[in-house]
Amino acid sequence: MDVVILLLALVAAALAAFAAVAALRAMRAAADASSQTQLALTTIDQAGEAISAVNAALLDARSTVGQISRQQAVDTAVVRERLESVSAQVAQVGERADGLRREVTAGQDKTRETVERQLGAIREDNARQLDRMRETVDEKLSRTLSDRLSSSFKQVTDQLDTVSRGLGEMREVASGVGDLKRVLSNVKTRGILGEVQLGAILREILTPDQYLEDVATVPESRERVEFAVKIPVDGGEPVLLPIDSKFPGDAYEHLRLALDEGDAAAVTAARKILERQIKLEAKDISEKYLSVPATTNFGIMFLPFEGLYAEVVNMPGLVESLQRDFRVNVAGPSTMAAILNSLQMSYQTFAFQKRADEIQQVLAAVKAEFPNYQSELRRALKQIRTAEKTVDGIINTRTNVIERKLRSVTALDDEQEVARLLGAGAADVDVDAAVEASEEDED
Repeated sequence: MDVVILLLALVAAALAAFAAVAALRAMRAAADASSQTQLALTTIDQAGEAISAVNAALLDARSTVGQISRQQAVDTAVVRERLESVSAQVAQVGERADGLRREVTAGQDKTRETVERQLGAIREDNARQLDRMRETVDEKLSRTLSDRLSSSFKQVTDQLDTVSRGLGEMREVASGVGDLKRVLSNVKTRGILGEVQLGAILREILTPDQYLEDVATVPESRERVEFAVKIPVDGGEPVLLPIDSKFPGDAYEHLRLALDEGDAAAVTAARKILERQIKLEAKDISEKYLSVPATTNFGIMFLPFEGLYAEVVNMPGLVESLQRDFRVNVAGPSTMAAILNSLQMSYQTFAFQKRADEIQQVLAAVKAEFPNYQSELRRALKQIRTAEKTVDGIINTRTNVIERKLRSVTALDDEQEVARLLGAGAADVDVDAAVEASEEDED
């Protein structure tokens, strides 16, 4: 408010100075020209009126400043009272905050004590549980370890027993190998071994009526081949295929020893001896067992071991020479089985061709019987349709009549009483008897 008063005072002073300046100018103008005197007087009057207005404004400002000062004093008292009230409220809030702080501190102490007690109880319980778990784990570990040790000792014992039995079996095998070696060292038993193996292959693949054993293939000859396979011929007796087992054991044994020792010269010499022996055996088969047309134009030399067969086949030109010069083919155990399987397929093809006429006759008879079969089927279909109509009549007409008759009858709720009155098997339906009765009615 003091600033406003000061501003008003400055405005009044400025107006007074302006009036004085105007008066001076008016006086100067009066001195210069008398015509402006009246204007100067008018200006002075205006300046006086302005000064009066300034004084009035100053009075109003002073009055307003007094009112404002009084209002400010009143407002200051009100503010002071409000400040005192707020201070009192702040003091009360501080006291309440102190009380709450004390309560919270006490609650925290109680909570801390409770938590500490509970944590102590949990620690004790955990310790007891850990002790129990430790005892249980120790007990289970001890029992498991004992079981594992017992099982391991049992396995070791079983394995030792197995090893012991294996050693016994190895002794038996060694004894058998010795016996086999003695068998192979004898020429006669060596031939019997090849013959037995060849017979086993033949019996496994062919039927007994498809081959002959210990037969003379050449007419009016006393030489008998070990086995001869019957090759069927259309419109005649079967042709015999001679198969004889050969095992040049000495020559093959010398070749194996030379290969084991790595002696190239000995290997070459042993192979030459084996080749010469194989040619002699092939010549023997060709001269003794081949006689066309009673036999095929070739025979088969069976070698009982795959290793021997491989050595013979790998000799350059030997197989071709045997086929060309002696009309003899060489076969090992696996090759012999393949040859016999192919012969078995030829048997089946020939049998099928042989029975083709019979099959044609059977088909003709079936074709002649087929019209009778159709007529019987039509008759059966007619009977089935008649039975269907009869069953539909029973289901629709008779059932409706029985239901109308039984509408006024009250059904029993006691199932046991129903079973007693009607009998235990009254609910069973004899379908076969009903069908037979229907057929008799139709007849």
